[in-house]
Amino acid sequence: MKENYKLTLRNITTFIFDIDGVLTNGQILVTSEGELLRSMSVRDGFAFRRAIEEGYHICMISGGKNEGVKKRLYNLGVTHIYLGIDDKVTQLNRFFKEHQIKPENVAYMGDDIPDTYPMKIVGLPACPQNAEPEVKQIAVYVSHRNGGEGCARDLIEQVMKIQNKWHPKNL
Repeated sequence: MKENYKLTLRNITTFIFDIDGVLTNGQILVTSEGELLRSMSVRDGFAFRRAIEEGYHICMISGGKNEGVKKRLYNLGVTHIYLGIDDKVTQLNRFFKEHQIKPENVAYMGDDIPDTYPMKIVGLPACPQNAEPEVKQIAVYVSHRNGGEGCARDLIEQVMKIQNKWHPKNL
């Protein structure tokens, strides 16, 4: 982890996450009908809602395709969900252009080799504790939490706390 990563947190306006291995623990349960099931942290969901309430962009870019995951994320208020993406950098650049987002204002959290390319072009590359070594080498911030166990919330909470936006105004 790089020493001055907290300075970067002040400039973050956008969070981009991989799904499998970041929002999930990377394991897939297969039913007898062949349906693929994943487990996600409700704590990450709370953080997504808080971030959206405060005006942050939340985006998911994943090589996987799972309608159940997509439905869960939509129910949390996440509207920028790109599944089945082989070229994450192209999708990322398209998202930046479409929403007029500067890469230096983006935190990207990934866990595996396909995430290393987009991580190299954002302001705050981050990963879960159990990410692959090549990903950890690029990450400016390595969460103390594993994928599927609240690492997304960890990142969002840190950014929002340093920007004094974490706690709801009615508390």
